Amino acid sequence: MTGRKTRIMCCVLLSGLLGLAGCSSPSSGSAGNEISAASEADDTLGLKPEGSMELLYAEHFSVEYYEGGYRKLATMDGTEILVVPEGKEAPEGLKEDVIILDQPVENLYLVASSVMDMFCRLDGLDAIRFSGQKEESWYIEKAKAAMAAGDILYAGKYNQPDYELIVSENCSLAIENRMITHTPEVKEMLEDFGIPVMIEYSSYEPHPLGRVEWIKFFGAMLGKEAEAEAVFQEQADILSRIIKAENTDRTAAFFFITANGQVQVRQSADYIPKMLRLAGGRYTFENLGDSESGRSTVNMQVEAFYDGAKDSDFLIYNSSIDGGVASLSELLDKCPVLADFKAVKDGNVWCTTGDVYQQSMSVGYLLEDFYSMFHEKPEEEMHYLFRLK
Repeated sequence: MTGRKTRIMCCVLLSGLLGLAGCSSPSSGSAGNEISAASEADDTLGLKPEGSMELLYAEHFSVEYYEGGYRKLATMDGTEILVVPEGKEAPEGLKEDVIILDQPVENLYLVASSVMDMFCRLDGLDAIRFSGQKEESWYIEKAKAAMAAGDILYAGKYNQPDYELIVSENCSLAIENRMITHTPEVKEMLEDFGIPVMIEYSSYEPHPLGRVEWIKFFGAMLGKEAEAEAVFQEQADILSRIIKAENTDRTAAFFFITANGQVQVRQSADYIPKMLRLAGGRYTFENLGDSESGRSTVNMQVEAFYDGAKDSDFLIYNSSIDGGVASLSELLDKCPVLADFKAVKDGNVWCTTGDVYQQSMSVGYLLEDFYSMFHEKPEEEMHYLFRLK
């Protein structure tokens, strides 16, 4: 039986189980289109334009406003979402692939974990019904509490969603990250069941604050633009203060020791090296990786890491993958050769806290931490970095 026939058979079986009328649904747009190209289709909405959202750093989404409170959200892959105000109807004659999302927004399936922090900051957890992570996997306390109370249900990972659960509870939209592109059959199955899919691209923004500015996208989705602007501005103000400071020209290597003994470092074009530069220092590996690959990390042998980073002024261990280390001796147990590094001898080895990845709105605070590290400010004032001793 072919993969397509298998999906159709599953669709029919589950439709019968849940009493559904059919399996077809609008798709969420074809990949590869630019936002500007998607915006040219405004005349098909039959709505009077009232302006667009101003963005300072983000390049991979847009928000257009229309008379009557309608909003059109578009992402870099051509996906378009029409947000319909409460009590109103979507206009007739829409393009087939436009996703219609009624306010108040509810029953979202949130798979892109970096977005949870944005919904928390917007006081918008009531819009989320399903999570792609289990309760114990969240560092965000509000998300853990919502799952403990049964307000948010675990509905499976990106590649193994609980179709029966999310269909039976009328899921309105699946918010995915790029991992879903590795399992296109899952995206197709969701859409066959009438569940539209969007991919959030905050991690692909070229400027670190572009990642943070995605809170405006979800603020527009929930009708909370003012709240989103206030949260974003708080982070932008940190950058404004820091870039006025003197550049130290001190170097830092940001790394992780993998289970097979390799060293995982950031590509030079990744947002972490950019943040280190904005904070007044330099990333140790200035020309590493392929910026067109879409990958944020590169694995190298310990010998190569030694040659490139032994004279770095600072070492920063990334704890977001393995939970981190609690002491310098614990890190040296993972990789004894680090004992010869300048940063180890000088006592300048740092570690990120385990929650830094999920705290997507922490970019400004992490930037502030890097600034404090480079400029030797009091470490007790740091948010997501601590010195290994």
